[in-house]
Amino acid sequence: MNIKDRIKQLAQAHSSEFVKVRRHLHQYPELSFQEHRTCAYVKERLLEIGITEIESVAKTGLMATINGKASGKTILLRADMDALPIQEENTVEYASQNNGIMHACGHDVHMTSLLLTTKILWELRKDFSGTVKLLFQPGEELMPGGATLVMKEAAYNALGPIPHLGQHVMPNLPAGKVGFRSGLFMASMDEIYITIIGKGGHAAVPEECIDPILIASHVIVAAQQVVSRMASPKTPSVLSFGRIVGDGANNVIPDKVTIEGTFRTYDEVWRTEAIEKLTTLVKSIAEGMGAECIVDIPRGYPHLKNDEELTNAMKKGAIDYLGSNNVVDLDLWMAAEDFAYYSQQNRACFYLLGVGNIQKGITSGLHTPTFNIDESALETGGGLMAWLALQSLL
Repeated sequence: MNIKDRIKQLAQAHSSEFVKVRRHLHQYPELSFQEHRTCAYVKERLLEIGITEIESVAKTGLMATINGKASGKTILLRADMDALPIQEENTVEYASQNNGIMHACGHDVHMTSLLLTTKILWELRKDFSGTVKLLFQPGEELMPGGATLVMKEAAYNALGPIPHLGQHVMPNLPAGKVGFRSGLFMASMDEIYITIIGKGGHAAVPEECIDPILIASHVIVAAQQVVSRMASPKTPSVLSFGRIVGDGANNVIPDKVTIEGTFRTYDEVWRTEAIEKLTTLVKSIAEGMGAECIVDIPRGYPHLKNDEELTNAMKKGAIDYLGSNNVVDLDLWMAAEDFAYYSQQNRACFYLLGVGNIQKGITSGLHTPTFNIDESALETGGGLMAWLALQSLL
């Protein structure tokens, strides 16, 4: 039996065991940089598999090592660990037991898939040369991102520039399928916080007030010029506002309004320019209408760029493992990921793992309270990553 078929056999043989692992992780989610119980559980599973070379990174993360039969190339496989502040609405028996916290972005799947990959590679360690680094990274969902902390660790820097592989669940893709895109893939992400301070009062006498509600409406509409009239049509950009708080009443004009949003793009030079233009525009409008304006735009994750040679090789490997009908080409995805930090300094490939199943009613999107997966995707994800890791070590 060739090694590809052995990987498939092992993935299938261990899949039910790792469905249980995923369900445990799903039941006990933890927020960014608070993954203490999660970290302990993952370490227990690694030790059960037989892994003994395990290091703590970024406080609540782990980096483990599998050495093949001889020295050779090194590759890093990464999974993130944190959950989101969302109250789960699924009625499954393994629903979150932690109130207001849920693995709504599939990081439980990422960890489980990598643990299955680990078990497969450990059982095949006498059949390949080279080293596989297994990174269980905390804090992907919260700036500055766990990747930035990992990259400051001596254990990580000792690796030097090596290929990095990561995967992310995608409910729009059916379970059993995966997707790849070389070059630009995911956007940069900056958070926007705007505070407009006016002068509140009775809604019946607006002439005595400086209305921050009215000013905020002008700001939100005018800010879209940054994308519609200042950005090159050739550069994808998104400016969205998702939260407005003006704590007044039907007859009360408040003293201030806060606005929160996000800006995303694929060009780092334009990213900097856009933030400067947005800040100037927003302040000039608010101040021109008599209000004070505070703009805070913390620098978020950079754009994610997949190395073309590595990604094309991984796509070819996926076709070999799953068949061409189960490997799709992806479009740009305006979501952001702190895996992007790794991609800025290393040859990287970040791909999508299908977890949806329309027939089973598993269609909810990421970051929703009803997100769930077709658990057959675990066998696909764990086996494929093991196969791709070995392909990269050749």
